[in-house]
Amino acid sequence: MITGMERLVAAINGGVSDRIPVFCNLIDQGAKELGMPLKEYYADGAHVAEAQLRMRERYGHDNVWSLFYVGKEAELLGCRKIRYAEDGPPNVEDYVIKVYDDIAVLRIPTDLNAHPAFREELKCLQILKREVGGKYPICAYVTSTMTLPALLMGMDKWLELLLCGPPDLRDALLTKCHEFFVKEMTAYRDAGADVLVYSNPFGSTDTVSMNYFHDHSLPWIERDIKAVGTAGIVYYCGTSRFNRVIDSVLKRTGIGVYYLSPLDDLVEGKKIIAGRGLTCGVINDMKLIDWTREEIRAEVRRLIEAGMPGGKFLFGTGVMPYQIPEENIRTMLEAAYEYGSYEKQGS
Repeated sequence: MITGMERLVAAINGGVSDRIPVFCNLIDQGAKELGMPLKEYYADGAHVAEAQLRMRERYGHDNVWSLFYVGKEAELLGCRKIRYAEDGPPNVEDYVIKVYDDIAVLRIPTDLNAHPAFREELKCLQILKREVGGKYPICAYVTSTMTLPALLMGMDKWLELLLCGPPDLRDALLTKCHEFFVKEMTAYRDAGADVLVYSNPFGSTDTVSMNYFHDHSLPWIERDIKAVGTAGIVYYCGTSRFNRVIDSVLKRTGIGVYYLSPLDDLVEGKKIIAGRGLTCGVINDMKLIDWTREEIRAEVRRLIEAGMPGGKFLFGTGVMPYQIPEENIRTMLEAAYEYGSYEKQGS
């Protein structure tokens, strides 16, 4: 039996297996899988690991996640309160940086592995590594240096500081965030994560201008990647478009996997990457909430027919809202397995 890891390695190397790799990012759905509220679910890393293993077995996709929720990174830096919804991802309620003076007293943990807020993530990773390590890629989510401040002070205040505030304070905060980024990336790798999703909406020209990207975003991207290396790194801009910057990022960093936005032109993105890396075509999974079976299958087919020729292609999902009906998840995945089959193409 071919494993998800074998499919991914074949795709990265330009080879073929039975089908293209299919990544399905089921995160909050784990609480539904175990029949418990999100707050209870995320309180124990064993819950997250069990749900990831169950869902992968049931649906047949090629990856599992160690991600709890994005606000978990803020907890590692002092956030004391997370807001839990009944049907959506938890989010930061208590910002660590409320006024600029808080930047000076922000402390980066010396050892993340010893931090109470990281303990459950480590537990989850240990279970996943024991159960499916080497067979299915274990994914971790790491917020980039330039994006992390939004979790610590809110997007509006971060944009104010970034674009209009005192440069010395901006740079002091970014330097601390970079220190944390390196520690977090290292901790996930040491714990067994294979795929490290480098999340950077500020690496997209949907968020900043092209000039700002080249003058400010790209230097911090280079600094991040130079510090940790490219192994397992996936460039991801939080579903924002980034076709316009792929060539610059690739040339300046050597990152080899690009998780495109559903709004990007997939054919164009693959032409820009030009075999220098793996192209990930991503379905607009917000629409899976309401799409019919026929609409889902048609969109999956369109994406795979656009991205599969020439190889080095992966089919993936974005944020996978909690409200997507289970039958729509299954329809999407079954279509991806069908249309992404190399065996079917050769028959």
